[in-house]
Amino acid sequence: MDVRTLCLAVLYQGQASGYEIKKAFQEGAFSHFQDASFGSIYPALGRLSAEGLVECTQMAQEKRPDKKVYKLTQQGQDALITSLLAPPAPDKFTSDFFFVLYFADLMPVPQVINLLEQRISFYKETIERMTKCDPAALPSGRRLCHGLGLTVYKNSLSYLEENKERFIAELREQDSSNRSRTEINLKQIETNRHLS
Repeated sequence: MDVRTLCLAVLYQGQASGYEIKKAFQEGAFSHFQDASFGSIYPALGRLSAEGLVECTQMAQEKRPDKKVYKLTQQGQDALITSLLAPPAPDKFTSDFFFVLYFADLMPVPQVINLLEQRISFYKETIERMTKCDPAALPSGRRLCHGLGLTVYKNSLSYLEENKERFIAELREQDSSNRSRTEINLKQIETNRHLS
């Protein structure tokens, strides 16, 4: 989804500053499936404002520069709906966890164990937080997203818990000389980091 549509979507839920829009992708509901940077949000807001899709108001702040707050116009709402009617692009799954795990055979086993335990804890905490949320009060689309997201997290947790020990045992069985070389390289990297 392009950043223009992402900004319109956040503003559909109420007026917001650029910083508040960014927070919606860091901490809000969108953080689970979209991302947007300040470097892309502010230019998009400028274009949306020039096109009349959002209105910008300067709000005075004590001992700080004025804050720009953006509000969706009717034209902006129409543009959002038009964007939502287009078929979505295929999902692209990006994950630092998956990327690091892909190279688990290059890492010391204790590091991999720690990585897996941290991810299992993350899934448990997220599932607990999502379970406390009452989706009945949400509009139907958000309720469906909540249920689907909760299912993904539960299945991911289940898969890791069921396969963690087997995976670690496989890592331990791999060629110890390759692992020893990797561990020596990691120690050298850490030593160089402390020296610089």
